Amino acid sequence: MIDPELVPSVRLASGAEVPAVGLGTFGSDHVSHDQVAAAVERAVHLGYRHLDCASVYGNEDRIGAALGRLTANGISRDDLWISSKVWNDAHHDVASSCERTLQDLGLDHLDVYLVHWPFPNHHPPHADVGSRSADARPHEPARFRDTWAQMESLVQRGLVRHIGTSNMTIPKLEALLATVEIAPAVNQMELHPHFQQPELVAYLDAHGIRPIGFCPLGSPARPERDTTPDDTAPLADPVIGAIASTHGVHPAAICLRWAVQRGQIPLPFSTDPAHQLDNLRAVTELRLSDEEMGRLADVDRSCRLIKGQVFCWRDDQPWQELWDPDGVIAT
Repeated sequence: MIDPELVPSVRLASGAEVPAVGLGTFGSDHVSHDQVAAAVERAVHLGYRHLDCASVYGNEDRIGAALGRLTANGISRDDLWISSKVWNDAHHDVASSCERTLQDLGLDHLDVYLVHWPFPNHHPPHADVGSRSADARPHEPARFRDTWAQMESLVQRGLVRHIGTSNMTIPKLEALLATVEIAPAVNQMELHPHFQQPELVAYLDAHGIRPIGFCPLGSPARPERDTTPDDTAPLADPVIGAIASTHGVHPAAICLRWAVQRGQIPLPFSTDPAHQLDNLRAVTELRLSDEEMGRLADVDRSCRLIKGQVFCWRDDQPWQELWDPDGVIAT
């Protein structure tokens, strides 16, 4: 076990302190909901205090049962940082989605609630990347602003303490920030040494928005449907491997420590207690030198692994348009 007090924290613009590493809970493509819940329970006993959930993962009721057992065993709700996300099919009724999440998790509030994707487009579970919703459409700033106003109302009702975005681009954030009453506290995004997104990270920093990184290890267990021939693997990178060898750790530890030293919050997922413990040790016991951080900055390959193809709104559309590569919101 790692003393939770030893886990570094990150300060949000509000002054709230967030544990600098969290446990992701999306694994239901290859493990059961009950296994994810058991992983949550073990992780908290090992010292994790940050849990990242989402309604679309389909396991919040099982995680809620695990949280109930943890509370019964002396873990205080106030010591946990718990997030969730509204799925794309509920942009028009955010309150009902949040209330369902709170009921499933057995909570009276969330520490942060995110808009999972900036598109209302959705798909059935385990859909192939070629799947397209008949009602799919591009991101519409005015419509998204209405969704965000609903998010702001959750803060006013005391159901959530902070709100945030996920999978956003700079053009989409600029359109949103021009109209908000409550700014996003965080933006969750793909971040690992092979996909460092320096321009977006700098933009977030300039606007007081904390980056939270999913796929911090390059998601080696992601579904095969989400892989393409051009994908690269951070854990197999020779530079990362060499630095890991110097410290006597697995390359995963280097990826996680790099993230924390860079000021982002990684969200590794594992059901293996040994791996969970190693991930905590990476952020509490390891320190990378400035020279090593510089070498890691040079391994960026701009390799996006979670491309979002199912959210395209045209059958023949390249997935790159989802990410506004020309600096304007794609239509």
